[in-house]
Amino acid sequence: MTITRKLIVAGAGLATAAGLVAVPGAATASAGGLARFHQQKIVWKDCTLGPGDEVGKELDKAGVRCADVTVPLDYAKPGGRTIKVAISRLAATGKADRIGTMLINGGGPGPAIDMPPYIRGLMGDAGTRYDLIGMDPRSIGRSAPVDCGWPAGTWIRSAGVDRRGFDRAVAFARDLADRCARVDPELMRNISTRNAARDIDVVRAVLGERKISYNGASYGTYLGAVYAQMFPGRLDRTLLDSGVDPATWGPGLLKTTGAANERALVGFADWAARRNAEYGLGATRKEVLDTVLGVIQASARRPLRVGAYAVDDNVLPSELFNLVGSDREADRSHMAASLKVFKEAAAGRPARPHERLAEELEFVLTGKESQYGSAQVALLCGDAAGERDPEAHWRDVQRSRARHPVFGAVAHNINPCAFWPYTPREEPTRISAELPSLVVGATGDTRTVYQSSLALHRLLGGSHMVTLRGADFHAPYQAAYGNACLNDQVNTYLGTGVLPRKNVVCEK
Repeated sequence: MTITRKLIVAGAGLATAAGLVAVPGAATASAGGLARFHQQKIVWKDCTLGPGDEVGKELDKAGVRCADVTVPLDYAKPGGRTIKVAISRLAATGKADRIGTMLINGGGPGPAIDMPPYIRGLMGDAGTRYDLIGMDPRSIGRSAPVDCGWPAGTWIRSAGVDRRGFDRAVAFARDLADRCARVDPELMRNISTRNAARDIDVVRAVLGERKISYNGASYGTYLGAVYAQMFPGRLDRTLLDSGVDPATWGPGLLKTTGAANERALVGFADWAARRNAEYGLGATRKEVLDTVLGVIQASARRPLRVGAYAVDDNVLPSELFNLVGSDREADRSHMAASLKVFKEAAAGRPARPHERLAEELEFVLTGKESQYGSAQVALLCGDAAGERDPEAHWRDVQRSRARHPVFGAVAHNINPCAFWPYTPREEPTRISAELPSLVVGATGDTRTVYQSSLALHRLLGGSHMVTLRGADFHAPYQAAYGNACLNDQVNTYLGTGVLPRKNVVCEK
């Protein structure tokens, strides 16, 4: 569940042997109906799709091979329309000590086909012992991609500081949903985490594996948990980094994040106050926080002109939401430099964004990466229905302002699911699987908050927990926070298959 690129429930149907649930008005397919998909021959090929495909070029350079796996668009009709799911493989270096196949998901929801070389670099000695598989979930990347022609790369906005800002947010969310209503209806109706989990099982079968290991972060933890619930006994070593609480996954998933982001902002303010001579944001915590609130208020009066971009009170808090999610020195320096730019703009002075900020504003304020946000929200809205009354969202925003003055209007704002043209075809998955696994969570996580990781740990029988205490950071293993204690716990488990004897706490 992220704003920018790489960088994240009651009720369930009963699973059959094929991992299917009954869809109203449609016959449920048996496992036999999937035989032709399980038995298809996989053809490995170069990953580069054309001269401008930099991701493919890097994968080819790293020795990765790519393939397309055919799956049913609608698993209730396995004889009907099909789509292609794109995967990549970085093969284990030797057969003698090969552990097996590990499927990777980096959250978002976003692409994962590019991840195997990166993940191998994190895994130490264990990395070369797996065939590492990157898979773009359906609707994302190279897997039946959805692009609604959005004027933005993300659906996340603030409700602004007043009713005018909220009304703009409603219009923005409605427009995004309306654009998606013009896209292939049959495809859109079959985008969901449950179908992505079914796709994983087809990939597993095509690869000839009885079990696969799994390495998922953020949204990837939810996808992994759903797969474990739908297909019990088919996961081997499983890492779930920054767990999503299944009860909160859906259109309102950001509602749990307000307090964590406000605490992280206070931590940043203390850091910036000690560096006032460099950034000029304030010499005390209060002064820095007043600067933040003052810049937001200024953006509500008139959009801030930052280079080629106009940044208003819908956009600025969501950009701060993105910036505040890491307490690493380089990331805090980036946030401070960005706030300095916004402060200059608020004062009416020329404000030129530095390169990284310019890239982020391009992502948020142009359609260059429309596919990323379109695919993400198609999956989110396809999993669960959202509150459709704008006034209910407005009341939530108003109630949040006193406790969470900067991020409450982001966490509780309306989003495209309120206007989504399609109804989810299945109930969300109730997670109660027996899954010996390792769940990782940082106490200051601002995306999937620490309580979410604890909740997922409690739902998965046999799971153990590694806590990174004192860090404001999301996905500390996959995003390479660099904590030696945490990395050693994870890599020892992935290498040996032996979970820690008890839950472990690593200090920042």
